Amino acid sequence: MASRRVASLLRRFAICSASRHPTPIHSPLPFLLLPLPSATADSPSHLGLSPPNPFFSSRLFSSASGPSNIVLIQSGDQLTDALKKAQDDKVPAIFYFTAVWCGPCRVIAPFIEEMSHKFSHVTTYKVDIDQEGLGSILSSLQIHSVPTFQFFHNGKKATEVVGADKKQLEETFKSLYKQE
Repeated sequence: MASRRVASLLRRFAICSASRHPTPIHSPLPFLLLPLPSATADSPSHLGLSPPNPFFSSRLFSSASGPSNIVLIQSGDQLTDALKKAQDDKVPAIFYFTAVWCGPCRVIAPFIEEMSHKFSHVTTYKVDIDQEGLGSILSSLQIHSVPTFQFFHNGKKATEVVGADKKQLEETFKSLYKQE
């Protein structure tokens, strides 16, 4: 009976894995579709970031122990410059490809912030794949899923982790970016 009810609800929503938001065909549960709040002077959308999400905390990247070492990439030029810096200057860097609508991305975000505190000598570049002008760059980097993490070490892409696997991410951080 419960499985029939779930199947019925799923049929009423056209949900695509690549879609940002579910499109209601007929919604018996209107509370599932929350309107987005309007932009204010201090909201993320006013700053050129993705629209606010009612399930996303307004504290973007901060904690009681201080600000994290996460840089928000907001354009194709910024992404190109960050990649060039990681390759040419041989600085340790992580490129964290994410999306506002991605559940696993929201789940792994606090862990990534924690790792950015632990490995403060490594810059983490957070890239929202839905930003304008990133399509061709994302294609050339072969970003097909989110979350995707590209780890740069000694000017080269050392490895890539696709998915929100905390254990694999932590092992990769530790093996590439040991504290000396």
